[in-house]
Amino acid sequence: MIKRLGRHPWVLSGVGTLLAAYLKLVNRTNRFVLDPEGIYDETEPHLPVIVAMWHGQHFMVPFAKPAHWPAKVMISRSADGEVNAIAARKLGLGLIRASGGRNARQIRKRGGMRGFIEALRALKDGYTIAMTADIPKGPARKSGVGIVQLAKHSGRPILPVAVATSRSIELNSWDKASVNLPFGRGGIAVGELIRVPVEAGDDELEIFRQQVEDSLNTVTTRAYELVGRAEKSVT
Repeated sequence: MIKRLGRHPWVLSGVGTLLAAYLKLVNRTNRFVLDPEGIYDETEPHLPVIVAMWHGQHFMVPFAKPAHWPAKVMISRSADGEVNAIAARKLGLGLIRASGGRNARQIRKRGGMRGFIEALRALKDGYTIAMTADIPKGPARKSGVGIVQLAKHSGRPILPVAVATSRSIELNSWDKASVNLPFGRGGIAVGELIRVPVEAGDDELEIFRQQVEDSLNTVTTRAYELVGRAEKSVT
């Protein structure tokens, strides 16, 4: 009964609304710095882009983008995803309800192909797409190939982004999620654009997948450095 209650639309809506309000509080009460400075001005001519982030480090990313960038975020269709989707909508983001998987069956079950097509259309229409690079319930901090495939078929570059705050609670979840706390300092670290050629084969896609993974790890480490702390190990 508790599980059913927890999945009730009213409960999910209430939790999502509270989450959005809490994240706004965290954003207002932390002093954020951007590294490198001026990176968004340099990125403007290359819009729209595919913003890459890690699971568990995604809560504050909606505040990292410039307000004038129209954006949609890819969120799973799970109950947890529903809460995140409600919060994202409250924060002014468009939604694509899908996620990847480790095999074809998981991809079909999670709406991965439909989400991929919807993301292609959104990029064509000028929306920046934000998505986690790692696969839900998969190895933490290991990029999947889906984000690289999206870059290849859309012709849009990948922009690695990480956000950290000086105060946070680290959860014992599969992705070692970091719950950011108010009244501190924040760091936003942005990596260089990663472009995937449309003619890239499987071997090249693996190289770009590794590049996304390495870049996300680098910007995540940098985001924590900006707030004067070391990132807790996820291994």
